[in-house]
Amino acid sequence: MRLLHTSDWHLGRSFHRVGLLEAQAAFLDHLVRTVEEYEVDAVLVAGDVYDRAVPPLPAVELFDTALHRLAEAGIPTVMISGNHDSARRLGVGAGLIQRAGVHLRTDPGGIGTPVVLADEHGDVALYGLPYLEPALVRDRLGAAKAGHEAVLAAAMDRVRADLATRPAGTRSVVLAHAFVAGGAPSDSERDITVGGVSAVPSGVFDGVDYVALGHLHGSQTLTPRVRYSGSPLAYSFSEADHRKTMWLIDLGAGGAIADAVRLDCPVPRPLARIRGRLDDLLADPALTPHEQAWVEATLTDPVRPAEPMTRLAERFPHTLHLVFDPERTGNDTADSYAQRLRDRSDQQIAEDFVAHVRGGAALDGAERTVLYGAFDDVRVDSAEREAGR
Repeated sequence: MRLLHTSDWHLGRSFHRVGLLEAQAAFLDHLVRTVEEYEVDAVLVAGDVYDRAVPPLPAVELFDTALHRLAEAGIPTVMISGNHDSARRLGVGAGLIQRAGVHLRTDPGGIGTPVVLADEHGDVALYGLPYLEPALVRDRLGAAKAGHEAVLAAAMDRVRADLATRPAGTRSVVLAHAFVAGGAPSDSERDITVGGVSAVPSGVFDGVDYVALGHLHGSQTLTPRVRYSGSPLAYSFSEADHRKTMWLIDLGAGGAIADAVRLDCPVPRPLARIRGRLDDLLADPALTPHEQAWVEATLTDPVRPAEPMTRLAERFPHTLHLVFDPERTGNDTADSYAQRLRDRSDQQIAEDFVAHVRGGAALDGAERTVLYGAFDDVRVDSAEREAGR
């Protein structure tokens, strides 16, 4: 069975205030053409269809058009909600839409009920695990505690229990939206840390033939059976080196991965990160290939130059982001505020702040638990508000 694995469309999202709806439409055109060209048997969309709980109308219209085109092509599609989606909104009309071959899995209660497809080797059961906010689904799933690993383990218990009732030789596929250990994040994913922990081990998915992951925006292979497709477009300059693709997976007899191929997605405009003194950036011939790219420029001039964005735009008209990181003198060893915050989570920043205001004393275990609990409460409250909108 040939599966096309994609995720993290983030319909409605912009890139540094540049609208991406046209580029997202081009990707969906490419998706439908790929389905037809490669004779795909099913499309898997592993969450974050939209960029926010209440998406703009043009994004909804684009999504609606994509569903119609996939349904008209007669290609079954299995789709789950991600942490950016409103599960309730995305799931509206799921029962009716299913009649057209588009299977929306947004309710945790349906985790153990797969979409069953068949080919010459028998049945394939496809299980959709929507993004599971631990505090909201722990009791419903009977998880041992409110953490990502616990709720995913409980969800997978339901998957394996259902799979055990199916005919021998039934192959299995799971769609999930999570941060799995070993994956490399980028700057454009929303933090889903719970109690100071965001990642879950890939072993939680043991017992199934293929796991189609969403959430991380870089295409990645954690094991031959556990993969991220990544987002089809870049949503931050941290993704400048990403190759944006979808996975074409051939699931053979007995659940073997017969083939796994990365298919490139259209690139609306390349990304470039350039660094140096302003005059050098404007004169360096090696930067000529980046003149039509979306550019993030880091200026290292000791003194901030006059009108830097205007001057950069003369050579790099699509400069979107400007960063100042002055070269240090021999007596200047202090990091800038931005440098001190780089690559640190909200929880780590809060810990540093607490230690700073009380003279350098670090948090003990009990204090860290209280602090992380406060972050969890805020995140859960936000999730509940979005779910109720």
